[in-house]
Amino acid sequence: MQVQKVDHHELFEQIYNQAPIGIALVAPTGQWMKVNPVFCCMLGYTSDELMDLTYQDITHPDDFSQDMICSYELFEGRSKENQYEKRYINKNGDILWCSIHVSLVRNEITDEPLYSVCHIVDISNRKLSEQKLLHREEMFKLITDHAQEIIYIADSEGVCRFCSPSVQQILGYSPEEVIGQNNNDSFHPQDLERISQMDLTKGNLLNIRVRHKDGHYLWFETTYKVFGDAEHEQQIFTIGRDISERKKQKDISAEAERIALIGSWEWDMVLDHITFSDQIFEIFELERTCKRYRISDVFDVMDAEDITSLQKHIAGVKQGEPLDFEYKHISSDGNEKYLHLRGLITLDEHGQPVQLNGTLQDITERKRIEFKLQESVERYTSLKKYNHDAIISFNMDGNIMNANPVAVKMTGCPVAEMIGTSISRFIGASNLGLILGSDYEMAEKEINAVRHTDGSETEVLATLAPIIINTSNVGFYLIAKDITEQKKLLVAKETAERMNKAKSEFLAMMSHEIRTPMNGVIGMTDLLLDTPGLSGEQKEYIEIIQKSGDSLLAIINDILDFSKIESGKTDLVEDPFDLVEIVTETVQIVKPLAREKKLDVRMCVEDVIPTPVYGDAYRLKQVLTNIIGNAVKFTSEGGVEVKVGVKEQCDNNVQLYFQVKDSGIGIPAERKQQLFEPFYQLENFMTRKPQGTGLGLAISKKLVELMKGEIWIEESDEPGTIFIFTAQFKLNNGEESNRLDQQQKKSRTSALRILIAEDNEVNQLVLSRIVEKKGHFVDHVADGVEAVEAVKHTSYDIVFMDVHMPRLNGFEATKAIKNALPPESCPFIIAVTANAVRGDMENCLKAGMDAYVSKPIKIESIMQALETYYIKNNL
Repeated sequence: MQVQKVDHHELFEQIYNQAPIGIALVAPTGQWMKVNPVFCCMLGYTSDELMDLTYQDITHPDDFSQDMICSYELFEGRSKENQYEKRYINKNGDILWCSIHVSLVRNEITDEPLYSVCHIVDISNRKLSEQKLLHREEMFKLITDHAQEIIYIADSEGVCRFCSPSVQQILGYSPEEVIGQNNNDSFHPQDLERISQMDLTKGNLLNIRVRHKDGHYLWFETTYKVFGDAEHEQQIFTIGRDISERKKQKDISAEAERIALIGSWEWDMVLDHITFSDQIFEIFELERTCKRYRISDVFDVMDAEDITSLQKHIAGVKQGEPLDFEYKHISSDGNEKYLHLRGLITLDEHGQPVQLNGTLQDITERKRIEFKLQESVERYTSLKKYNHDAIISFNMDGNIMNANPVAVKMTGCPVAEMIGTSISRFIGASNLGLILGSDYEMAEKEINAVRHTDGSETEVLATLAPIIINTSNVGFYLIAKDITEQKKLLVAKETAERMNKAKSEFLAMMSHEIRTPMNGVIGMTDLLLDTPGLSGEQKEYIEIIQKSGDSLLAIINDILDFSKIESGKTDLVEDPFDLVEIVTETVQIVKPLAREKKLDVRMCVEDVIPTPVYGDAYRLKQVLTNIIGNAVKFTSEGGVEVKVGVKEQCDNNVQLYFQVKDSGIGIPAERKQQLFEPFYQLENFMTRKPQGTGLGLAISKKLVELMKGEIWIEESDEPGTIFIFTAQFKLNNGEESNRLDQQQKKSRTSALRILIAEDNEVNQLVLSRIVEKKGHFVDHVADGVEAVEAVKHTSYDIVFMDVHMPRLNGFEATKAIKNALPPESCPFIIAVTANAVRGDMENCLKAGMDAYVSKPIKIESIMQALETYYIKNNL
């Protein structure tokens, strides 16, 4: 069979003209080369009309850029074809949405672009549907974004598929925290159980509790609808409204009715039928039944007297009076209740009573309050009547309203004569003027006496109390306390304080007078011991003098220490120190005596004790020296054991315990408490050789208490005595201090120029010799005036300034030097004083002095003062 030859040109024309979509050939310049009938029909143009237009003429302006990009990519060879959506404008001006498929035809030889082939499909209907759908989605989003309720969609498994943003404001969750989660745990367990038993497919109104993010529950009124069929995934659409406040108000209202204990009732007087509300049954503690109650049932629960009274009230109600009746009800178990019955009558057209409506309130609590108020009034009356202070009440005009018996006795005027008269007759017109002028504080200060009718006065301490009735000040109470006896006690107290001050001044004077000569004794002894060429006998004699001086100084120090502690004038410092070092130094002090007595002294310090601790190392050492020294002193054989450990430790504090155990003869039980009393000497019953002041343990006890600790003697069956005390120290003092400053003192070889201002020649000589032996240059002056002049004319590094000097004392001289010289030229001023009482050091530093040493002066204290100078000047 012969195959018929196909005319391809004719075939193309048929396809071109019969195709159901628009087809167009477009020149590179944008001119139409050929368009098919379908395309012309789409745009409403004829073929000739369309051929006169360019491609851009019928394109929506907003889509020009898209066409340009497409053409550029085709012409540049970046793509062989492009497919996109665009808008045409037809002949009527309407917008036509089309899907465009564009391909470029090139010359097979030169590869030059010849024309573009465009396939155009009308998608306007699809776009319209999409826009409608988009509009619905936008509307849905608008509604959900701004809804005050929570819009919630979940699948049949309870997994949330959508949640409106309002969940953030209402429940505290973001939508992202809710969507995709099974949120059943957010519902109250009781409500979740109730929901699980419901048929949700029918749709309903439901009140449930939902947990807020912070944990509390909110009440929601929800409407829900199940959509979708059983074969496909069903979803539950829910709208929930927060009704917590409404529920709260409803509950508050119901609770208020319950708290108010008010029930309502209605009496049909024609049929003699009474209807009660639930609260009536609660008040009478009756079971709710269907029984028809009559007025006789009411009378059955009332006593005869109340029945008669109620019947009279009912008779009055029938005459148009309101029912207002209170009575006491006794229940079957004997409990008393007070009830208040109120009611209004309804008349028919003939004026006959047909119905009585009212309320019944349990007023038991109110009655109890009234009884208590009456009791309070009676108690107040008794309080005023039997008060030990005079009480006079008066109004805003100053006229007396009432008074108690003490006021009658104090003024000599009976109450009947007082009432209506001005209170100024007893307190003075000026003081009454202050009161009426609202200057109450001044009036209380000025009223210091109450006049008697016989002209005498009683010294009083006055207090004014306003009388407030219904928020208005209607008068005052004058409460006058007789302070005649208190004044006597006050005079006695002031006398005692003056005596105490005199004692302190005496101690200061005695300290100065004793320490000044002691300075010469001890200072010269130190210098003499340092003199070369002494024979053994001479050295022994000098050491005896030195020990005697030290003993005398220790006695003076004990007396002054105890005086300061007793008067509460001892402050502890808070400096860092190494506890192990302090304990070791103390033990070393007593070791010579221990070796002499052939005693074994052992020391045990726990490793867990922190280093450093902050506190008063000097005072701790004073306590340890006293206790360890006593242990060695009163032990003849065996040894002494010192143990230190941690009792308790917290973030910033550590409580340490110190135990000193000896093998001596021990202390009788009846004597143990006496040991800590002042002037009680341990030796009295142990050695019969009294020494010292008997203040050591008394001072130790008070110092331990200042360190927030305790001291006691431990009971033990073993021979000897066990002293234990505790003390609290800080682990830091708020400053940066990571280690103790245990650096060795620097060697300072340069000589200093030093001025000694001292009027006592012996003390002047002692101090000069100590300083000169260290290689420094020394000048002397005998009073404060000479000291000021010397500093003005000579540049001194250090001035040792005696506090007590003629013409100008040390304080005045220091102030004059500070005023006369600029700070950088002022010498380092060290106060030298024989006082050792509270406030002496503070006064020195306050006067501008830089350091402080007390007499008797020792080489160690002078070296410490010089070291302070070096540290301050970074030498």
